[in-house]
Amino acid sequence: MHEPTVLHHTFTILRSYSKPPSRVYSAFADPLKKRRWFAEGMSHDVEEFEMQFEVGGCERARYRFRAGTQFSGMALIHEASFLEIVPEKRIVAASTMGFETKRFSASLVTFEFIADAQGTRLHFTHQGAFFEGADGPEIRESGWQQLLSQLQTEMSQDA
Repeated sequence: MHEPTVLHHTFTILRSYSKPPSRVYSAFADPLKKRRWFAEGMSHDVEEFEMQFEVGGCERARYRFRAGTQFSGMALIHEASFLEIVPEKRIVAASTMGFETKRFSASLVTFEFIADAQGTRLHFTHQGAFFEGADGPEIRESGWQQLLSQLQTEMSQDA
């Protein structure tokens, strides 16, 4: 019997931010803000980050893992295309990830910004297809948990 070569997985993360949707949304729309919470990290150096935030626009990030990490010296490439943008309401993007020229996953990600009395509820949905050599659903979800925590830090620094 043929074994599937693609693992499909969907997860949702709900977060609350004390800022209004306009401020949370701006952390996605402004390339400098997004680079801080989305691209920068302790385990890698950002070699490239560019973003054209409009429907049909692209986002590209290239990271090089630092010495002492699991993937020391390897380059990770993230490429995305914005499929739907409704300011302060939602963002939908299709993306791929890979090491150098070998893709290991493709995803559809949706961010919904919902105003509430405390600020903004962010409803994030990740629909992924993981190929051979992929990080897998558990690690991907953990990574997004970390990224959304970094977004919280960005929100606290955004006066």
